[in-house]
Amino acid sequence: MKTSNVLVLILVLLYMDASTEWPTHTVCKEDNLEIHYKSCDPQQDFAFSIDRCSDVTTHTFNIRAAMVLRHSIKELYLKVDLIINGKTVLTYSETLCEPGHSKLVFCGKKKGEHLYYEGPVTLGIKEIPQGDYTILAKLTNEDHVTVACADFTVKNYLEY
Repeated sequence: MKTSNVLVLILVLLYMDASTEWPTHTVCKEDNLEIHYKSCDPQQDFAFSIDRCSDVTTHTFNIRAAMVLRHSIKELYLKVDLIINGKTVLTYSETLCEPGHSKLVFCGKKKGEHLYYEGPVTLGIKEIPQGDYTILAKLTNEDHVTVACADFTVKNYLEY
């Protein structure tokens, strides 16, 4: 019996190792707005959610995000690319954590610690552009190592 359990475990581990992509997760799907994401970090997936799709079209909305850190965060940098039809049309970057100036409560967390954020996010835009597009969001630390990375797919058919 123990041999068969070990064999099943080995097969599961081999299958997991052979997989090159994380699954696509649905953030929300309401009326004419859909948001999905997939981790683009080959070594780690993460959890992300919002309460309602309709909240995203407001200036500020609440999110929840969680993961186990594979790298410490002394400094944390965000880079976001808006991609339409395979072309990057907008790039945004911001420093989120740096010595003596941290914008987030999890700045300073160490490798192996749980990162959990629940709270407001302000996009700084008045409305989400209509259409289908991809948003690539990447968080890197002071060593330029990926802390988290996600491809968000947005399908917005709302008319403002």
